[in-house]
Amino acid sequence: MQPSDLGNFVQLIVALDPWLDHVVIIGGWAHRLYRLHPRAQELDYAPLMTLDTDVALPATLPAEGQSLRERLLASGFQEEFLGDHRPPVTHYRLGQEAAGFYAEFLTPLVGGPISRRGERKVTALIAGVATQRLRHLDMLLTDPWSIDLALTLVTAGEPRRIRIPNPASFLAQKALVHARRTRGGRAKDVLYMHDTLEVFGARLAELRDEWTNTTAPGLHARTTGSVRKAARQLFGATSDTIREAALLAVGRNLSPEALRETCGRGFNEIFG
Repeated sequence: MQPSDLGNFVQLIVALDPWLDHVVIIGGWAHRLYRLHPRAQELDYAPLMTLDTDVALPATLPAEGQSLRERLLASGFQEEFLGDHRPPVTHYRLGQEAAGFYAEFLTPLVGGPISRRGERKVTALIAGVATQRLRHLDMLLTDPWSIDLALTLVTAGEPRRIRIPNPASFLAQKALVHARRTRGGRAKDVLYMHDTLEVFGARLAELRDEWTNTTAPGLHARTTGSVRKAARQLFGATSDTIREAALLAVGRNLSPEALRETCGRGFNEIFG
């Protein structure tokens, strides 16, 4: 990962600095950061790029002087409000470009999707930041891994410890929410799953042990069964989504069938 490619992400991490022990970087940036973990194996292709960063937050964050929202605004992020929910879905964007870098904050949806007042539980305010509430996000906050990232662009090499989901939870959550994603999001997520399995291809037995002994015991039994069911449905046959995912792997000569086989075999080895 080149320093020039880290600039906007580093700016976000600096804003998050007081809460790095509480938040987890998920989504496409987690997929990229896996390459830096000691258990990762080197691959001969670059990770899929993404301009946005998804950050998972617990239901509360400790008070640290400025609120998270205040630190983001002080770091140059601007709020972009979407929809008519209260609080509105919000992108925290750097720069004026419509296709530029932005951060989204997500938090687990607990209980049913409807509040006692009869309103849909879509968003929540945490430390001043508007977060989207999503099902199955709790597993990404459970037993995360961490990497040390030297923020060379702004801190003269002083490292920050950044938390990312353990790969088994990352894969499981992607499978569980797959049907709710947009068409383009589904294809991208399939390629994320394939590449994550390749990054840790020599460690799948370790991921299985971690899932079985650490993560799964804290989940409802129906959830673990749903992961296996979702994986069979997703990788049981070569679908249009798998074909679209293979097309995203530009320059890699990755066939849809090879992608499907890698994912099916990897999910079976980790989740049974």
